[in-house]
Amino acid sequence: MNFFGYRTAMLQRRIDQRSSFTNCKDINAYFSYLKETPPELEILIDTLTINVSQFFRDPLMFEYLGTYILPALFEQKKEQNISSLRIWSSGCAMGEEPYSIAMLINEYADFKRQTADVNMDVAIFATDIDRNIIKKAKKAVYSFESIKNIKYGLMKKNFLQQGEDFHLLPFLKKQISFSVYDILDQTSYAPPESIFGDFDLVLCRNVLIYFNTQYQDTIFDKLYRSLSINGYLVLGETEVPPIKYQNYFRKVNECCHIYQKFQ
Repeated sequence: MNFFGYRTAMLQRRIDQRSSFTNCKDINAYFSYLKETPPELEILIDTLTINVSQFFRDPLMFEYLGTYILPALFEQKKEQNISSLRIWSSGCAMGEEPYSIAMLINEYADFKRQTADVNMDVAIFATDIDRNIIKKAKKAVYSFESIKNIKYGLMKKNFLQQGEDFHLLPFLKKQISFSVYDILDQTSYAPPESIFGDFDLVLCRNVLIYFNTQYQDTIFDKLYRSLSINGYLVLGETEVPPIKYQNYFRKVNECCHIYQKFQ
């Protein structure tokens, strides 16, 4: 797992947190502790990869996706006589983001079936660098803290509560293809499981901010190449396309960091 491109200050801060928590007096003592305590290495990796998320995190952005972007994509596919929709959630953590997208798509498809036939093959690919977190995403068991932004109707349709845990129902779990993938991998511009990229929607939120400028350019080149023309890219609230790519995207709305690729 290569952390070379991460911002040095961020890495130092999180390593210091673990060093302090384990009562190590300095970095050398913590390094020795790591070698002697294998479980700590997994904890450190989780700390460095920042696996923090929630369902419908940034509700305004998801509302805009569900109200405008997804309907626009469905209509665009209908006009082009194309029956497939391809989506990539990069840095998916425990799966909250791709599962949220799947819920929105299901809601829209159910609404459209009331007035017209809907026959759309939706493929949602979700990736993360952390193998252990991908395993948790596939299990899809969450705490109340993770689901607290979900509307009650969606929660009842998609979850089964068992004690304090909320289990995602099998039909929704089957809609996501999870895999381990390093977005800095130089051998491909899209997850191998997706075969060829050409995504209509890519979500890469709060990933760029953890990398230095050079690696941000590397990541964004991959995002650009993986998107189809007129495809949509969703970034985090503090992220924008690097200068060299700003002529290839237009921001679709001032309220959200959603961009459309136009060349």
